Amino acid sequence: MTWKEKMNARAAAVEAALERLIPLPEGYNRPVYEAMRYSCLGGGKRLRGVLTLATAKMGGLDMKQAEPFAAAVEMIHAYSLIHDDLPAMDNDDLRRGKPTCHLAFDEATAILAGDGLLNLAFETILEHSALSAETTLAAMRLLAKCSGCRGMIGGQTADMQAEKVQADAALLDYIHTHKTGDMIEAAAGMGVLISGKTEYMEPVATYARCVGLAFQIVDDILDVVGDSSELGKPAGSDAKNHKSTYVSLYGMEQAKERVEHLTESAQEAVRAFGEEGAFLAELANGLALRTK
Repeated sequence: MTWKEKMNARAAAVEAALERLIPLPEGYNRPVYEAMRYSCLGGGKRLRGVLTLATAKMGGLDMKQAEPFAAAVEMIHAYSLIHDDLPAMDNDDLRRGKPTCHLAFDEATAILAGDGLLNLAFETILEHSALSAETTLAAMRLLAKCSGCRGMIGGQTADMQAEKVQADAALLDYIHTHKTGDMIEAAAGMGVLISGKTEYMEPVATYARCVGLAFQIVDDILDVVGDSSELGKPAGSDAKNHKSTYVSLYGMEQAKERVEHLTESAQEAVRAFGEEGAFLAELANGLALRTK
């Protein structure tokens, strides 16, 4: 299999796990589950879930055992996008080519759907992990930290503050590292933790940090040069909202050079880890060259 075929197969496995693990009950709470499924299923790269599967396999764990953890990180990612799109934050109309959750349902349901996915992520790990309590809790601890105020939420907070001031390089690095990068680090790190190969943690963390920052810089680039129909959301929204980005701060050429350097560093960090290391290295390159 090529790396892209592996990526697609693993993304499909994560999608199937999410379909299975997000129920659609009959009852008064059904509307929130409908909104959760609308936002979490049927789209997206499943990058974070695939990273969990890949690093778990790299450490010798059967990928089936990693699926609850992969699904959990995708649930948290989906919740963050629901809340990010809300009128109080980015006020976006489109996500993955379809109306955002608060437009497809309503604002209150969207908030609750985000809350529901966050809680369901940890319920999923607790109910479906076949690993030891110590290993399961270590993975949950990393996921909670990286998605919380020291991680993704902290990055989103800084992003909101940056709308009121001109962000400098240090603030922009903080936003991108935490808002996007920390969840990528959590995804990759969980796979290492649940496989028991903790000696892989440092190089995998380096890989994830580089990929996470490069991923966000590419997002900044695509907002300028991307096609809205490919992106699944309006291009040019950063400039319209006067958001500081790597392109606005450093210029297009320097932003592209930073992506190239980060991608090379990511590849170097995992090159020694056999077949899965090669997959991760090729994935980093594919993400750097993406058009959506």
